[in-house]
Amino acid sequence: MRTNVAFKTLFAIAIGASLFSCNNSRDYKNNSRATGWDINSKEGGFQYKTDYKEQETGPGLVFVEGGTFTMGRVQDDVMHDWNNSPTQQHVQSFYMDETEVTNIMYMEYLDWLKNVFPPSEENYKNIYSGAVPDTLVWRNRLGFNETMVNNYLRHPAYSRYPVVGVNWIQATEFSKWRTNRVNELQLEKEGYTKEGARYTDVSAGTTFDTETYLNAPTMAYGGNDSITRGGKNADKLGTAKDTSNAKNIYIQRKDGVLLPEYRLPTEAEWEYAALGLVGIRNYNVYRGRKKYPWDGQYTRSGDVKRQGDQLANFKQGDGDYGGIAGWSDDGADITAEVKSYAANDHGLYDMAGNVAEWVADVYRPIVDDEFNDFNYYRGNVYTKNAINDDGTVKIVAPEGVVYDTLSSGRIMARALPGEIAQVPINEKDTYLRTNFNESDNRNFRDGDKSSTRYYEPFNEISNPSKRMYNSPQFSTDTDSTGAIKPNYDETSRTTMISDEVRVYKGGSWRDRAYWLDPSQRRYFPQDMATDYIGFRNAMSRVGSKSKDKNKTARN
Repeated sequence: MRTNVAFKTLFAIAIGASLFSCNNSRDYKNNSRATGWDINSKEGGFQYKTDYKEQETGPGLVFVEGGTFTMGRVQDDVMHDWNNSPTQQHVQSFYMDETEVTNIMYMEYLDWLKNVFPPSEENYKNIYSGAVPDTLVWRNRLGFNETMVNNYLRHPAYSRYPVVGVNWIQATEFSKWRTNRVNELQLEKEGYTKEGARYTDVSAGTTFDTETYLNAPTMAYGGNDSITRGGKNADKLGTAKDTSNAKNIYIQRKDGVLLPEYRLPTEAEWEYAALGLVGIRNYNVYRGRKKYPWDGQYTRSGDVKRQGDQLANFKQGDGDYGGIAGWSDDGADITAEVKSYAANDHGLYDMAGNVAEWVADVYRPIVDDEFNDFNYYRGNVYTKNAINDDGTVKIVAPEGVVYDTLSSGRIMARALPGEIAQVPINEKDTYLRTNFNESDNRNFRDGDKSSTRYYEPFNEISNPSKRMYNSPQFSTDTDSTGAIKPNYDETSRTTMISDEVRVYKGGSWRDRAYWLDPSQRRYFPQDMATDYIGFRNAMSRVGSKSKDKNKTARN
């Protein structure tokens, strides 16, 4: 009898524990732990995506799990410029393009611009021309390269080759365009927006912009409701007819559908991804150091089947851009088709050789790890959405395209119709903040007033030679006929470093093996282009650090 009672007691306790556990599970999925109210109730109230799993991998990207690494020189510094002293850095997980952005990818961008903003219209002519790569970078006064000038960008024989002749500003504008096109398709697939609208209904006045849709969805696509609320799930969502009772008409950030922005990788991200340290990891330590994105200290393969083959596309010596024809050849004299060489341990191709690549950072000789060693990046310029008098966000109108005239005289669009206009943050936005106090932080702790022996603001220094970064100042004027008149800087200067020069990483087809080391860093003006610098995109990871569910699970 006692045994029976004890058994019943234990059984009741087990059932209670089970119900408690189930209730906890139900509580997390269906009830608010804050209020006890139902979440996602049909009657109304708070709606939230409680079954979100993880970020979708965007087109062209591969996942790179973040971690700690030594950023900077791991071999001898033969240049003796001391600009890559080793520092310990940590980067969050992110995604990166499997290959460099190719000519065909960039041509798709140009085709979209030409169709939406016809160059034949006076108001838009500089949008397309400002985005076209500079094909004249191939010219050499003592070389015959006209074939590349005329064919490299557009001929199908080069379609899968990395795009070059693109300056840093053009690369960032491509990244913004790519973000919008990917998210535009995401909304269509989810049934929120009209199918095929991205082909048939888009014009200069009805373009899609991700931030506009998230901040002012009624103004996306130029305020055209038939597009933003005309998707295949319109009836189910209640957006097609009954506006007053419609629920969740627009996708929001909390729905987890739209992807973060495509962007240029930071220097720390690029170097971490290029090293591919995951391949030499033993538990919680790295086995030794890596000189290149592949294992070993040499540029030739030691694999039995490929022994002696070059592992990257680079300049092997004076007058030797590929090797002897038919033997020991790296397979390319200029750039090579992407994926011509093996990927590194992250699955990324051409992280050494082929083309060097733009990264997001403004260049400085020193990586200031004393101030920050987490997601290091120099180049923050904080802005906010411009607001109209009626409190709505200010959308760039077709007649209000914002253009920049570069130091070279080239005119580029920096804010296209449909985007939200941006303005710098002000003192009201930074009042009593401890983490930042101004909009432009490009020269923070290295070029600002406190970093120089002349303790006065840069804009008040009458003698330019006293500036820490006394770099050339170029500008252009336009006469009444539209002709460009360059203003050459004839002042004596001491450096090329300024807030307008950006880091580029990796060796290229023009470089010797020394530059294949991912820790090497160089800089170039952000509004100029070459025949050996390309780029690839990255995307931040939101949520868990790892994709390994067993690794991130917490009981």
